[in-house]
Amino acid sequence: MLCDTQLKNRIKRTKGQMQGVLDMMENDHACMDIVVQLKAIRSSIDKAIGILTTENLKQAITDTNNISSKEVEDAINIIIKGI
Repeated sequence: MLCDTQLKNRIKRTKGQMQGVLDMMENDHACMDIVVQLKAIRSSIDKAIGILTTENLKQAITDTNNISSKEVEDAINIIIKGI
């Protein structure tokens, strides 16, 4: 599976956020502030999972069928966005 640069950058940002949370913990920041950051990290990871699985699905479909990437993206958008 090919991973694009944007997805790798998203993971790197999340890694930086995790280090930030550790720094907050070491500096005795308020629990609520740490929770807010952890929720942001969770959201970022959930988004990365969605991107990764969607891209994997698109690659699998286009590699094994005579279907363009655009057609697959359009079908996925119909499912996800209802458009």
